[in-house]
Amino acid sequence: MTSSTPRKPVHLAVYDTFADWETGHATAYLARAGYEVRTVGPDRELVKTIGGVRIQPDLVLSDLRPEDSSLLILTGAGLWETGDELVPFARMARAFLDAGVPVAAICGATAGLAREGLLDDRKHTSAVSFYLAATGYKGGERYVDADAVTDGKLITAGPTEPVAFAREVFRLLGVYEGDVLDAWYRLFHDSDPEAYAVLEAAGQ
Repeated sequence: MTSSTPRKPVHLAVYDTFADWETGHATAYLARAGYEVRTVGPDRELVKTIGGVRIQPDLVLSDLRPEDSSLLILTGAGLWETGDELVPFARMARAFLDAGVPVAAICGATAGLAREGLLDDRKHTSAVSFYLAATGYKGGERYVDADAVTDGKLITAGPTEPVAFAREVFRLLGVYEGDVLDAWYRLFHDSDPEAYAVLEAAGQ
């Protein structure tokens, strides 16, 4: 793991119908690594996840600046499919990537990025290729059938791959590397008991 030098926060986008299960591994272990995780909502009103959990956003999307962040995480939500309410989050992802700050999108958020044109020229993945094709985007030839994909500063994953999604986040930010990263993935994805020994030896 990298040193405990203070880092810029990680920003987790939250909105109604937020898919609870998709970011737990990533945010929990980012916090353990010394990152502050701050939630960002469309406004300061409580949001309700798909599981019924209520979250009070730490800040409003319009106040977020890429230069103040280490990473923007966008999760799936029913709202990605029902209108334009979450378009500002996709536009913020564009601002982050233009500024060279990482973005990690999973599940429905990948469709939001596709509609914004952010997947036209980057390798990416999602639930299935035809899910993104339905957005009318131009990046179909760059779709990769994989658990999670990193292209430069952008990470994408489908809804069934929260552990692989976290793995790519840790790799990109340097939280875990090499054998330790592999062991972390094997532990949480495969329940591999041998991975415990690797993590314990590394002090994790």
